[in-house]
Amino acid sequence: MTITSTYYLVLAAMLFTIGAVGLLIRRNVIVMFMCVELMLNAVNLTFVSFARELNDIRGQAIVFFTLVVAAAEVAVGLGIIVAIFRRRRGATADDLDLLRDGAQ
Repeated sequence: MTITSTYYLVLAAMLFTIGAVGLLIRRNVIVMFMCVELMLNAVNLTFVSFARELNDIRGQAIVFFTLVVAAAEVAVGLGIIVAIFRRRRGATADDLDLLRDGAQ
């Protein structure tokens, strides 16, 4: 059985959809954070699939840039989540108001 690029693209579309739905319906910041990572990895899979199909290296180069953005997101996002957890036991998207100046 030969695995074509179509399978990878369908898988990437499913992963992206799961990430987008999770991002929209969940309130927990950590779950939302993981959903964004899932969406970024789905895009990476699409880039690699097209790079392989077209025999072009640019898709793989773009994946490196996406990984850099994901690493920056992890650094900033985890800093925000840790700041929320220091003030409260849990972290929801509604708790982001705590980070505003003067909010208690």
